[in-house]
Amino acid sequence: MEHRVFDDPQVVQQKMIAVRKQGKLIGVVPTMGALHEGHLSLVQQAKRDADFVVVTIFVNPTQFAPHEDFDKYPRTLKQDLEQLRELEVDLIFTPANESMYPPGYDTFVEVVESAKRFEGVSRPAHYRGVATVVLKLLNITMADMAFFGQKDYQQCCVIKKMTADLNLPVRITVCPTVREPDGLAMSSRNRYLSPEERTQALVLSRSLTLAQELVDDGMTDTDRICRMMREKIETSPLAQIDYIAIADPVTLEELATISARPQSQTTGNSTRAVVLLAVRFGATRLIDNTLLF
Repeated sequence: MEHRVFDDPQVVQQKMIAVRKQGKLIGVVPTMGALHEGHLSLVQQAKRDADFVVVTIFVNPTQFAPHEDFDKYPRTLKQDLEQLRELEVDLIFTPANESMYPPGYDTFVEVVESAKRFEGVSRPAHYRGVATVVLKLLNITMADMAFFGQKDYQQCCVIKKMTADLNLPVRITVCPTVREPDGLAMSSRNRYLSPEERTQALVLSRSLTLAQELVDDGMTDTDRICRMMREKIETSPLAQIDYIAIADPVTLEELATISARPQSQTTGNSTRAVVLLAVRFGATRLIDNTLLF
């Protein structure tokens, strides 16, 4: 595996030039490491869709605020490489901070509307860092397609908007959230949870299920749905709600009501809204979401 692991952006870019000359489609899976089954599902999708698969492992400092968990974010490179070896990934890019942000670095990408809500309120500079590093990774790997998980729904919207606005020739594929058997969305931060916090965190997926059930029963008032979700989450004593919101699945503008179910499914898009939430359990902040149909 070692011969497939590179940390120099220029070396990777030269290798990608050679791959493109062979006519191969390049797929990239950007990660911050601490890989779990959710990440691996993205790699598997990339292997199905692309001819050459790159996985990047980089804990990006520019998307963390000073008070956040950059220093203690889990770094498990050895185990990550073992998992990627089993999946026969073609190339792994593991840059150091100084190679991505050398002295004098002064260029950032900002997506305004998609990034200002929800996570943008709680973490104001977060998506500037995300958009910047993703653009750099797409350029370095010369990707034709990139794969992200739905769990980070707002991030996916920001990246889609950035690639469209900047005319990047990259297809963004959003893959379904992978969950534990009990419903908890897989996240690298789940390892921070104590056993009691882990148990109480199950209320998140249950509240999302409740939202769909309420919509299925004909409820369209988003304030009422959010209030009932809040009441359910608050049955967990350790839960501290940051936000619960129901929004347009494309623009992320908050909705007062959920539109009627489409009469025809000929468009192939029956999504009516997205529910997004962020909740703390102790020192650990978890996000989750679901699409409402």
